[in-house]
Amino acid sequence: MTASPLGRRTADDDLELLRSGEITVVGRLTDASNATLYCEITGSERTATCVYKPIAGERPLWDFPDGTLAGREVAAHAVSEALGWSVVPPTVHRDGPFGPGMVQLWIDPDPAVDLIALARDPRHEGLRRMSVFDAVINNSDRKIGHLLPAPGGHLYGCDHGVSFAEEYKLRTVLWQWAGQELPGEALERLTGLRAVLADPASELSRALAGHLTGPECYATRRRVEILCEHGVHPYPSPDWPSVPWPPI
Repeated sequence: MTASPLGRRTADDDLELLRSGEITVVGRLTDASNATLYCEITGSERTATCVYKPIAGERPLWDFPDGTLAGREVAAHAVSEALGWSVVPPTVHRDGPFGPGMVQLWIDPDPAVDLIALARDPRHEGLRRMSVFDAVINNSDRKIGHLLPAPGGHLYGCDHGVSFAEEYKLRTVLWQWAGQELPGEALERLTGLRAVLADPASELSRALAGHLTGPECYATRRRVEILCEHGVHPYPSPDWPSVPWPPI
């Protein structure tokens, strides 16, 4: 089982807490463009902190007219787990104090890590996995501040609500591998992901179908197929800004 970012627990323990625990809103993250609430979540055996993003607090986006940002966050977690990289903290879709939304385990990043230096590091394996993951989900908003290096060394990422578009919209600060061959381990994981996505009855396919449109699911499969066929990190699009603004 995947280890929990909280220590001795497993990721399944975290998901169960997120699904069934009682949510208490502590405050709001005012820098976020959509309603993002910092909460405590309490189960029968423990209490943890989490982020709760209610669908009712989402602002409509012209380029993401279908589905919800919360659903895309949950879909990103499903892809992360299917790849076996756990680059997205445990995330569920559930009801909360302000209605249905996304609930994600809070990750306290290591204060000793320089995020700007980290984002530029071409040798960091976790960062390179993150770039591959972003290519799969077509992340249009990978900012430096969305990188969460945990104290134990594992790298997480957050804020995947504007992902999975049909059109190629990859915007990221992680372009240092553009055009380079994908690592063997990444190709192996992508090949496995390709097989899972090819089966409409697979757990991942069903999870994505619950939160994305049919064309978005198809586009996700095609991105994985293209990555496997070409075996290289993607290039920026000439028709779309390649870096989010602000980048931090």
